Amino acid sequence: MGFGKHLVNGIVSLIVSVGVTVALAGDDDGPWGLGEVALAVAISSFLSGFFTSYFAE
Repeated sequence: MGFGKHLVNGIVSLIVSVGVTVALAGDDDGPWGLGEVALAVAISSFLSGFFTSYFAE
């Protein structure tokens, strides 16, 4: 059950973070596209949620 729980926590973190980022991002917020920003947020938030859950035990 351990790995699945960590995976679910990573996915939940990814969904929440990307959702908030896409909802609050404007089209003229910088030289980066929304897709690039969403991908970066998705990777970092998944890893953060996964490893926080893993090491918090």
